[in-house]
Amino acid sequence: MMDKLKQIFDPTFFRFILVGIVNTLVGYGVMFGLYNLAGLHTWGDAGYWISSAANYVVGSIVSFFLNKHFTFRSRETGAGVVARFIVNISVCWLLAYGLAQPVMEQLLGGLGLSGQLQGNLTMLAGSGLFVVLNYLGQRFFAFRTPKSK
Repeated sequence: MMDKLKQIFDPTFFRFILVGIVNTLVGYGVMFGLYNLAGLHTWGDAGYWISSAANYVVGSIVSFFLNKHFTFRSRETGAGVVARFIVNISVCWLLAYGLAQPVMEQLLGGLGLSGQLQGNLTMLAGSGLFVVLNYLGQRFFAFRTPKSK
């Protein structure tokens, strides 16, 4: 069990976190900027989904290049690695934000918070879940190291 944890929390994990900080600054700027400054919070659920999706479209482009070359040091080229990355990001985003919305609605529903504040807190929760799912997906699926023959 400890060996498995050491394999997951190795230098690759810490490079992923460093890239994640850069990615987060870019993506959150887009997401919260659209939601709050561009007024998408007035669009209800559509504003929530558009803002979080824009975060991941922009952030994913940054993430792909930094994680491919810096974090996982993948030399794989071609459509396969791009396709796996897109599938991973899409599945992680849908799961994270799809789960965050009903869970946070249950947790925050009776507190009398504004819809805007509740939406912001929900996107923050979705972001946290996304990080965990995305790391595992990128490490073991998108940028997996092919087994030697």
